[in-house]
Amino acid sequence: MSGHSKWSTIKHKKGAADARRGKVFTKLIKEITVAARTGGGDPAGNPRLRQAIAAAKAENMPKDNIERAVKKGTGELEGVSYEESIYEGYGPGGAAILVESLTDNKNRAVSEIRHLFSKHGGSLGENGCVAWMFSKKGYFVVSKAAADEEKLMEIALEAGAEDVREDDGNFEVIAAPEDYDPVKAALDEAAVIYDVGEITMLPSTTANLSGKDAEQMVRLMEALEDCDDVQKVYTNADIPDDVMNGMD
Repeated sequence: MSGHSKWSTIKHKKGAADARRGKVFTKLIKEITVAARTGGGDPAGNPRLRQAIAAAKAENMPKDNIERAVKKGTGELEGVSYEESIYEGYGPGGAAILVESLTDNKNRAVSEIRHLFSKHGGSLGENGCVAWMFSKKGYFVVSKAAADEEKLMEIALEAGAEDVREDDGNFEVIAAPEDYDPVKAALDEAAVIYDVGEITMLPSTTANLSGKDAEQMVRLMEALEDCDDVQKVYTNADIPDDVMNGMD
């Protein structure tokens, strides 16, 4: 995979989230609200809520905003009811795409998502068409400059990580979702700086794209992530660095 970038690291490189902080806050508030609604308002006993609050704090969301979102989820404050859905499809070059949606209007959401797929050279598929390619995992990306490989492996594996692997200038730490918190705590305690730390959907195989397909794929992923009804987008696409460097 040398010379290619997975979407999980592309987002970090482009800094797309920081450029749209207001939209990021909106998505995080939705996630906190739904997490509290489905699993209760105590982060200690609700891993999904704990992860959502950690993500919000990482984006410097004010404490009051977080507390209000939790209370809307538990019913202590009036709030919007969001419906969760997953959409699957294919992007340019046949790359697999998985879309997580939180919306108060499912008809609007599916219509907009289908439109974005079509506009950028992709197609929305049937349920199950690509989900089998992805597994939910705890995922960390550590720059080679930030950690010694042997030390990182020792810290991560002792904390319960499944694997530590090298990928194009970075180390990737993979863990089962239930082991995300202890691995994160071990990395934090050892002062290991990671560029990405999240529970995500990792593909079992990757699709190497180039040229026009790669450019269209980046535009499709960015358009989907910019959609108000979309929470998260995952793909198995690998994009050449020269394509990324040549795009705004």
